Amino acid sequence: MKKITLYTLIVLLAFSSCQKDFLDEKPLDFLSSTNAYQNYDGLNATINNLYWFTRRVFFNRDESRPFDFLYGTDIIYDGEQSTNRHSNMIAAYDPTSGIPATHWDNLYTMVVESNLVISRAPEADLTEEEYTDVVAQAHFFRAFAYRTLVYLFGGVPLVLEEVSTPRTDFVRASKAEVLNQIIEDLNYAAKHLPAINQVKDGKLSNLAAQHLLAEVYLAAGRPQDAVDAATIVIDDPATGLMQSRFGSRSGEPGDVYWDLFRKNNQNRASGNTEGIWVIQFETDVIGGGSVSSGKDGSFALERHHVPFLRDTKVNGINLFVWPVSGLTGGRGIGWGISTKYFSDEIWESDFDNDMRNSEYNFIREFLVTNPASPLYGDTISTQNPPAGLVVPSRPFYAYQSKATTPFNHPDGLYADKDNYLLNNSAGATYTDQYMFRLAETYLLRAEAYLGLGNTSKAAEDINEIRSRAHANPVAAANVDIDYILDERMRELGVEEKRRLTLMRLGLLYDRVKAHNPYYADEIQPAYNLWPIPAEEIERNIDAELEQNPGYNQ
Repeated sequence: MKKITLYTLIVLLAFSSCQKDFLDEKPLDFLSSTNAYQNYDGLNATINNLYWFTRRVFFNRDESRPFDFLYGTDIIYDGEQSTNRHSNMIAAYDPTSGIPATHWDNLYTMVVESNLVISRAPEADLTEEEYTDVVAQAHFFRAFAYRTLVYLFGGVPLVLEEVSTPRTDFVRASKAEVLNQIIEDLNYAAKHLPAINQVKDGKLSNLAAQHLLAEVYLAAGRPQDAVDAATIVIDDPATGLMQSRFGSRSGEPGDVYWDLFRKNNQNRASGNTEGIWVIQFETDVIGGGSVSSGKDGSFALERHHVPFLRDTKVNGINLFVWPVSGLTGGRGIGWGISTKYFSDEIWESDFDNDMRNSEYNFIREFLVTNPASPLYGDTISTQNPPAGLVVPSRPFYAYQSKATTPFNHPDGLYADKDNYLLNNSAGATYTDQYMFRLAETYLLRAEAYLGLGNTSKAAEDINEIRSRAHANPVAAANVDIDYILDERMRELGVEEKRRLTLMRLGLLYDRVKAHNPYYADEIQPAYNLWPIPAEEIERNIDAELEQNPGYNQ
């Protein structure tokens, strides 16, 4: 399939918006290319597409690209050789690689669609309320796309208006200019978006904008502004960390951290006051993002992060009946293997008492279920595996249960529901997904306090999270950026878009070099940024679109 570059995207949209003919019909009662942006229905359809695109970019485009935000970082590594998932970093980071190019294309599509709404809304037939609704969301999505672009690529071309003629003269704005534009857009969104308790599940609120503002202020070197934005979110009476069992499976063994990731528990309707922006997945609904009959089109975190227990053997005999919808993980195939730093080392001081490391949340013990195995009925552990079983390896490692839906897959995926046996179409994660969660807001504010040199206040915010988890408090003297990154790993794990955090801080190289030996020989300082896609540079014939340092043009 031919890739859509920024140039061709602009050409296509310019052509569709400017082509005129006296024979054109003028549809009055349905949406078309000529009236789509003239009324609320047309503009809101574009906003809805931006929600769809967000889910696509970060969760369910396919089984590879959404996971570029995890692979190649300090949290997991690739259990199967594949340049499609950063196994070979040199190939993955080549300017001709499809990995950065795909994200560049998708994110600029979001920019272009946001600009269409912002440009067309003043001339559309809208009430004041309708205008505020679509334009505030469009400003947020433009900021959200540019925030991701600037973390991944550094300074990028700023396109802030609808482009009506083809262009091949893009130049890179500075990183500071891009960040300032993001801040301007987010302040507009924060002022005009509704309160979090006034929006439907999944829809943007003023607090989503404030949360993202806190993060972007940090990227811009404005820690006091980051504190102020995060405080608005934290102090809002409609938000709060979940402290007690709640939701769909609160009557079963588990804890409140486990409850945060069970089906139907992410939105406010479940009593959850912690979700700030929750990406919606509706199973077997057209455009809903997941299907009950298979993994295709769904969020494939289970497939990536859960061990490939089918191949877990001792003395040549399989240990498990597989795949099973239980704490063994569903139908994982062991691509996203936890680093030992993630699964073991960050928990050392609180291994037994930190709730996030409990038997329900970080799975290390597995009951042997194959009657043919001499170990049948025994429990084996990644901490003390049977002789001959390598840990970590693709068939056997510790993983986070938030990657899957134990005993709760859709009915269409069961081969034998009475015994929770799954069919070969399983592998997706059937829950709504957090984009922003209040626990992260606390950690952003802690980072901002650290930037201000106030480690006491930073420790207070971190300890709000650790207290909920029954973990020992951190002393102010021990708070530094590495501690905060470790705490993000403990709290957010595979939920976090880890690459964005590390690239925002310019610490991808340092953290991978220190904590992910799988990539240690290939990681290079240049990889703190992705290369500008070569095809964008080649097509931009009327101006120089500079490549990032350390990459061949």
